[in-house]
Amino acid sequence: MNFTKYRPYFLLLLATIIPALFIWYGFYLNLPKSLGFPPTTLETIYANYDGPNYMIISKCWYNQDCIRQSYSLPIPLEYYPAHLPGFPLVIKYFSLFVNTPKAMLLATLFGSLLLTLVSFQFFKLFLNPRKSFWLAILFIFFPARLFITRLVGAPESWFISLILLSVIYYRQKSFFISAIFAALAQLFKSPGILLFATYGLIFLIEFFKTRKINFNFAYYLLIPLTVLGIFYVYYLQTGDFLAYFHSGDNIHLFLLPYSVFISNRSWINTIWLEDVLYLILLGLIGVSKLYKKFKMSIIFIFPALFLLATIFVAHRDISRYLSPIYPFIFVAFSKYLTKKPFKYLFLILFPAIILYTINFLIGNTAPITSWAPYL
Repeated sequence: MNFTKYRPYFLLLLATIIPALFIWYGFYLNLPKSLGFPPTTLETIYANYDGPNYMIISKCWYNQDCIRQSYSLPIPLEYYPAHLPGFPLVIKYFSLFVNTPKAMLLATLFGSLLLTLVSFQFFKLFLNPRKSFWLAILFIFFPARLFITRLVGAPESWFISLILLSVIYYRQKSFFISAIFAALAQLFKSPGILLFATYGLIFLIEFFKTRKINFNFAYYLLIPLTVLGIFYVYYLQTGDFLAYFHSGDNIHLFLLPYSVFISNRSWINTIWLEDVLYLILLGLIGVSKLYKKFKMSIIFIFPALFLLATIFVAHRDISRYLSPIYPFIFVAFSKYLTKKPFKYLFLILFPAIILYTINFLIGNTAPITSWAPYL
């Protein structure tokens, strides 16, 4: 075996696993307390939102009687269909080998490993392997909000990986495989439907250019079919085919752009939103750079549509909402992100990322009184 060929992949896997194990073990030993943080245990990681919700679904699916009788989280029973079944299915698989909280972390870790490897392959579409390797390393830790989703029960790593795989295979003209990955992405997060909108727009652009129908795009009908399949599962479990839309404070899209700044909803409830402006600005600059380089290709259209949709989202956690476009934004800013001065700046910022992560993990926990039902 030519180890040199696989050395970057091995190093990337280590760079993904070691920080996760370090932070998990640090919480287990209550090490953050020595830095002035409140006491921690590994249960602090388990309890981070929305991990407990996904564990509950992996145990009960969407059966309200099961959830009501076994769990006591202070959220309405109709809220659970806001969490799509992809990530609970992965947790369910790993729970065949370990208890459910550990299965959740294994599901997250494997998703994180997949994201690191897939992002490396994605970056190699545009950059040489050395620069792509550095961007894949950077993408493990930055943006810091995405790094947190690599440590707790969250579907983002799987979701973004599947989106990138769909894009990679689309560029290779393997339309059926691309559509399979797109449909799988839809299982994990509802914004996966924006990938369907992207392929639909590309189809229309090609049609108006050539006046010919590319029937390969029919494969992408698997995405809305997946949505219908999810809704049918909801119907079987809850009796409500449209349970997703009846899940209470879950639909964060509003008719007015920038509603995040005028909303009094419970999930915002703060005047400290200046960072949202900077995130949107960076997104707009990144998307404009992608258009300048790639024109009306999927590398521009998907992040542009996603950013446009996010502008109509009223939620405090905009950084997490934007996470699927981060790999594309990395490509847009790759000229700067791969230069040596930036690498030094990142090293200066790295301790702040770790402290931010610890602070967030401690403060973002569900009020779980007993872990017995989760085991």
